Amino acid sequence: MPRTDGQAPEALLREEALRLGFHAVGFARAELGPEVRERLAAFFEAGMHGDMGWMEERADQRAHPRALWPEAASVVSLGLSYAPKDDPLETLARPDRGTISVYARHRDYHDLLKSRLKALARWMVARFPGSDVKVFTDTAPVMEKPLAERAGLGWQGKHTNLVSRSHGSWLFLGEVYTTLALEPDVPHAARCGTCTRCLDACPTDAFPAPYRLDARRCVSYLTIEHRGPIPEDLRSRLGNRIYGCDDCLAVCPWNRFARPTDVPGLMPREDLVAPRLAELAALDDAGFRARFSGSPVKRIGRGRFVRNVLNAIGNSGDPALRPVAEGLAGDPDPVVADSARWAAARLREPVDA
Repeated sequence: MPRTDGQAPEALLREEALRLGFHAVGFARAELGPEVRERLAAFFEAGMHGDMGWMEERADQRAHPRALWPEAASVVSLGLSYAPKDDPLETLARPDRGTISVYARHRDYHDLLKSRLKALARWMVARFPGSDVKVFTDTAPVMEKPLAERAGLGWQGKHTNLVSRSHGSWLFLGEVYTTLALEPDVPHAARCGTCTRCLDACPTDAFPAPYRLDARRCVSYLTIEHRGPIPEDLRSRLGNRIYGCDDCLAVCPWNRFARPTDVPGLMPREDLVAPRLAELAALDDAGFRARFSGSPVKRIGRGRFVRNVLNAIGNSGDPALRPVAEGLAGDPDPVVADSARWAAARLREPVDA
C-alpha cells in the first residue's frame, strides 16, 4: 500500500490505535495456515468443545477468515491489557468467599473493546478512502489467538491462550478486518521453553497435552458455558471458583513484565473481588440481575450462577454454610436443587483433601 504524507499506513494505524488506548497492535494477512485448521478439526473431532455446538457450526468461518468476509485482505489485531494489580488467586484461600475470574470483576469488556474498535474503524475509513472494514470481538467466529500470533502480538502458550512479552497472559483481543493490503508483521516466536507451570496449575487436568485444551474439563467452560449439572467428579476440584478460572493464566512467568491495567472501565468492582458465598446463594432472579448489572456474569443467568455458588459452598468445609445449601434443596431450578443437595451432603462429612 502506498505511503500517506510520508508515513506508511501501518505506522499511521499503529499510532492511532495506541492513541485510542490499545496496548498492542499488529498486522496479518486475512488467512490462517493449514496447521491451525488441522488443530481446530482435531479439537472438534475429539468432542473437546463439549456443549459448544455453535463453535462447530461455524467452523469454516473460524478456519478461513475470508469465509467470514471474502473481501478481507488484512487483519489489524489489537490487544487491551486487563492485568490485575493484586494476585488474582488470593481469594482461593478464602473458602467462604467466591472467586470470580479477573476479566469479569468489572464492566463487560465487550462493550469497552468494541467501542474502541469502532473508533479505529471509523478513522481508517476516513483516512483511507475507498477502504472497507469490519470489527470483531470474541462474539464472532474468529480465531483471535492464531491471528494475534501471526500479527506479532505474542504467541499461544501451552495453555492455548496468548502470551505477550509485555503484557503476560492478560490481553483482551479484538480485530479489524479490512480491504487494505497492509504489510504483515513478523509472527511471534513461541517462548514457553520447558516451562509447564500453566499445565501443572490446572485444578481439573484440562490439558491432555501442551497446547491442547479439553474444554469439557476446563473450569471456565464448566462454570460459564455448561448449562446442566457439573459432573460430580469435577465439582470437588472447583474449590470456590464460581465464574471462570485464572489459574493457568496467573502462574505464567511472563506476567512479571505486565503492568496493572490503566483502563478505568477495567478496574475491579469491590463487590466482585471476594463476594460472600452466603449472600450470593440468597439471590433470586431480580437480585441476581441487579447485582451483576453491566457485568459479563449476568449472561449466564441466576440458575447457572447459583449452581456454581452452591458447589463452592459444598467445597468450603464450613458447616455454618450447610443451612444455606439445605434451604435451596427444593429450588424450582432442578440444576440448582441438585447442587444444593450435593453441597449439603458434602458438608455433613469431611471434605476430601
